[in-house]
Amino acid sequence: MKTDLVHIVPCADYEPAHCEAAILDALQPLGGLDWVTPGMKIAIKANFVAAAKPDRAVTTHPNLLIALSKLLIERGASVTIGDSPGNLYNAAVLNRVYALAGLEKAERIGAVLNRDFSEKQTYAPDAVQAKTFTYTRWLDDADAIINFCKLKSHGMMALSCAAKNLFGVIPGTMKPEYHYRFPNPNDFADMIVDLDEYFKPVLNLCDAVEAMEGNGPTQGTPKYVGCLIASKDPHCLDLLAASLLGLDPYEVPTIAAARRRDLVPERFEDLTVLGDWKAFRPTGFVCIRNRNSLLFVNGTSMFGRIGQKALNLCLESRPEVRRKECIGCGRCANVCPAHTIEMKNGKALIRRKHCIKCFCCQEFCPKGAMVVHRTPIARLLNK
Repeated sequence: MKTDLVHIVPCADYEPAHCEAAILDALQPLGGLDWVTPGMKIAIKANFVAAAKPDRAVTTHPNLLIALSKLLIERGASVTIGDSPGNLYNAAVLNRVYALAGLEKAERIGAVLNRDFSEKQTYAPDAVQAKTFTYTRWLDDADAIINFCKLKSHGMMALSCAAKNLFGVIPGTMKPEYHYRFPNPNDFADMIVDLDEYFKPVLNLCDAVEAMEGNGPTQGTPKYVGCLIASKDPHCLDLLAASLLGLDPYEVPTIAAARRRDLVPERFEDLTVLGDWKAFRPTGFVCIRNRNSLLFVNGTSMFGRIGQKALNLCLESRPEVRRKECIGCGRCANVCPAHTIEMKNGKALIRRKHCIKCFCCQEFCPKGAMVVHRTPIARLLNK
């Protein structure tokens, strides 16, 4: 089994000097940036899931991205920062994302914001689920990929962190297709791990200065945590992040999927953690708990096959419309891969029979009118 260390360090705020110091501190036990050589091309895969200002805690903060870029450029590397948000993958959308994210400063220090919108299909014979997939081709130009994620709750995956951030390699509006291909959370998680294993970032960093709780990953509430997390392994980083937020690791399908492949220790206690992680535990962090933790232990049903379908109905979460907050924009209907949402009397209506519970509607609703509904039984059992 592969093990790795995870380093968690304080980062009190997003002041540029504090960001640079925290990155240097976090990377020191991982060998720092000694692996960077002059002329190397490095891609920083950030989290730009939607166009949002930094204070909303939706995206990786620009000052952290700029600080990392500056350190890499000082070592002679060329740096490209990019991602594919959950929208059209073109210049108009990305330029707006970059502008709202405050990334114009990155170009002033010599980094490049990705504007290569070409796509490429590949075959991954060792994958569990995604043996063929299409990805954003700009990553092919890099000698190394750094995965710089944001710590957030997530409707389908419970946690949006290092492993989940690699889903951003799938081009914009193609993402709902992958939700439709893999509607089961365990299959979807295996697909995410396939992407992690294919691209193999050399370094994983997590912006956990201001995290997002509640209706994540785009419409939740900023929650101060005050730290930066670093690891060479995305799943080990996620294992620490889950524990930090009070999640059982098996509530996070990507961690469970990584464990099935022996990519991550079985228990958090088996990690090598540097730094006083308990000092950064936020009080009362609102998580979206995944039903899989109630049904499965290491992939084996607690209750056997008998009654499994009934248990699923009793425990699984589903998207729900807050009608008072719905503005009738139709974005949820357009993004729904199962085409199960219609607009009726100016409001979104979900046809439950065909809903695959991928939570694309919840993720991309611009007003947070789509939320994750958990059954009373699921809430009771989680207590």
